Amino acid sequence: MDTTQRTDQQRSADRRRRELLEAADRVVLRDGPQASMNAIAAEAGITKPILYRHFGDKGGLYAALAKRHTDALLDSLRAALDAPADRRERVEATLDTYLAAIEARPQVYRFLMHPADGGQAGDQGFDVGQHSAPLLRRMGEELGQVIEDRLDLGPGSQLLSRVWGHGIVGMMYAAGDWWLGERPCPRAELVRSLADLLWGRLAAAGDKVGGPGF
Repeated sequence: MDTTQRTDQQRSADRRRRELLEAADRVVLRDGPQASMNAIAAEAGITKPILYRHFGDKGGLYAALAKRHTDALLDSLRAALDAPADRRERVEATLDTYLAAIEARPQVYRFLMHPADGGQAGDQGFDVGQHSAPLLRRMGEELGQVIEDRLDLGPGSQLLSRVWGHGIVGMMYAAGDWWLGERPCPRAELVRSLADLLWGRLAAAGDKVGGPGF
């Protein structure tokens, strides 16, 4: 098989995978944590064995969907951090970006972060609890690297940046999960309250010399 043929086949396979992920997204938007492999296969107009052929198992499909949505969220968070504004405004914009994302697509959020109560008849639900912790760890590491690149935290800055990254992600997740379920206040009020909690050390830390600034 020549290189051109292999490339064409890979492009076709990548396109088909994207189409299947888009079908899965439609089911998740409709069903949330109750989304099933049966429903996703039906939405895509294929049989479940074909779906398994592309993703291996439910865990493989969940991981692909988690990466798709986490990549998009991280891109949005980076854009908020890079916006031309002062530090406090960018901190609030970053918090608001996360909360706006889970508010806009609550079914997707619940699918990624909350286990189903039992899935659809004849098809066990996704084992979401097994995969949500790695997703949060990835976000924590990514944010920790952003902090390390931008802030001068003095001795031990690499470890401290990771502590802050994982701590901030944990705070956003726990507070956002509670807020999405109960809606005790407007989103803007929650953003201001969380920013107030973070602001002490963030306000005092200087920008890293040669870095992009925070």
